[in-house]
Amino acid sequence: MFTNAYNKATKFTKPVIISTRTFDGEVQCGCGVFVLLNNEGWVLTVAHILNSFLASQQNKTEIDKYNQTVESIKNDQSLNEKQKRKKINHVIPNKKWITNHSFWWGANEIKIDQFKFFYEGDIAIGQIRDFKPADGFEYPKFKNPKNIKIGTSLCKLGYPFYGIKATFDESKNSFVLADGTLPLPFFPLEGMYTRNIHIKSATNKTNFEIKFLETSSPGLKGQSGGPTFDKDGVVYAIQSRTQHFPLDFNPSIERNGKKIEENQFLNVGWGVHPELIAGFLNEYKVKFDVVD
Repeated sequence: MFTNAYNKATKFTKPVIISTRTFDGEVQCGCGVFVLLNNEGWVLTVAHILNSFLASQQNKTEIDKYNQTVESIKNDQSLNEKQKRKKINHVIPNKKWITNHSFWWGANEIKIDQFKFFYEGDIAIGQIRDFKPADGFEYPKFKNPKNIKIGTSLCKLGYPFYGIKATFDESKNSFVLADGTLPLPFFPLEGMYTRNIHIKSATNKTNFEIKFLETSSPGLKGQSGGPTFDKDGVVYAIQSRTQHFPLDFNPSIERNGKKIEENQFLNVGWGVHPELIAGFLNEYKVKFDVVD
């Protein structure tokens, strides 16, 4: 059913690899997705993709404060070397402070300087610097929010079930992906459009309603920010999160000689609703195609 739609969606669905190094030297990588919107280089993704970057900015302030404190102790002429070492040992850094951070937007040459985002609605847009559109490239078409119908079969696309590893090159001050990492393999997952989710928030001061489109299958790690589309490749949502609903089934199983109850859940996907996508893009005058 989704063969042709999958082929369309793979053209405008791109990976973003998030690499971080922490104060203790540990390097970790995660993966999300962005959608290339138009020939002006605008991209669409989910706001929570930016979490680690925002954390790194906060951590930088804390690291700078730590380094200043240590430097102050080192320069304290009233202390001998033993006293300095003892005092420095009492200034405890957070080993999980993010010291280095990187986004890899599908290609080495792609840079995005800043984002506009609505965090509660989990939506973000940015523009690729010096974007050069390819001739004949097909950009996504979004479903008119007034014409979406519950019960429609939809497909999510992204890059789950794939471990990404990297190292940090001190001499170049950059991350290096492990050999064989690229290209990342796509993984499509189908589900039915089940209902709309409206979130009330006292802190939402925008003109946008927090609204999600639910599907009967979960969103997988590595699909966040990726498109949810129909059999024609028309985009209905971008994957945001997975919700877990208890089924009130508690079958007993025996494990290590003891009977335990296993709780059962239905895992469903929530994607940013096309009404919110359209409103947000229109707010920032970002062009995109809509079909009925």
